[in-house]
Amino acid sequence: MPFVTDDPNMLDDWLVVGPASALAGRSQRQPYGTCLLGATLSLWAEADGTPQCRLGTQPLSVQSRHGYLWVCPSGRPARPLFEFPEYTEPGRRLVDCGGIGVAVSGLRVIENFLDMAHFPFVHADYLGKVPHTEVARYEVAIEPATGEIWATDCRFWQPRASAAHDSGADVRYTYRVMQPFSAMLYKSSLRPEARDAIGLFLQPLDDEHVIAHTVLAYFDDVSSDAELIAFQHTIFGQDKPILENHAFKRMPLEGRAETPTRGDTTSVTYRRWLRERGMRFGTRAAT
Repeated sequence: MPFVTDDPNMLDDWLVVGPASALAGRSQRQPYGTCLLGATLSLWAEADGTPQCRLGTQPLSVQSRHGYLWVCPSGRPARPLFEFPEYTEPGRRLVDCGGIGVAVSGLRVIENFLDMAHFPFVHADYLGKVPHTEVARYEVAIEPATGEIWATDCRFWQPRASAAHDSGADVRYTYRVMQPFSAMLYKSSLRPEARDAIGLFLQPLDDEHVIAHTVLAYFDDVSSDAELIAFQHTIFGQDKPILENHAFKRMPLEGRAETPTRGDTTSVTYRRWLRERGMRFGTRAAT
């Protein structure tokens, strides 16, 4: 098998492999090359813009949506790619924050994305600040129609919630996990009636390495693209060394290797959701 896993959770799903803009000017003679699950892929666009993908001489299923390229390694997707309605909503700023390499299981990166408890300690003076450390109760459920995880009624006091904020505020959050390696965050925006959206889409290179692609769908007519990207890079730059220094690079789904607290309700749900899917890729066997 050309890929480093036989886990159907990875082979039979749509996995991000880079921004759609990477195909600009690319042809079959000069394709865009990237890695997925240990294999090197070649991608290009036909004259009409239709994306193509090959692994050696084998064609793979590929589509361009939400500003990114998505490949199904097996060619037999178990489900359609998730919806992202905010991406096409009028008035939103769409900003691709680029891809950042992280040397840890992608499951760790998603779990960190869902964790509010670390805000005051890892993102001090941005997303949190001591003594505002309590994670208020919130609700977590799995949507029956889509199988997605939704965490609602989340709130946390933040000194600077985004590039456009210059003072502290009680920020409202909603988290959504669509795939093991894809999640969304909806948070208070400059428009009181609306929420900004952040998409985190992970490209799995192997069990312990990913490229994290982040896209913003914001209502922000104050910040420049460079300011929005710089803010996201600052936050991710604070997370990256913590993630890469985990005792276990792969996520343990069984046993008591790590003990959750009350603020970890979303994480507990995420791990249970992964176990129920039979997730093996990026996980650590119980000891």
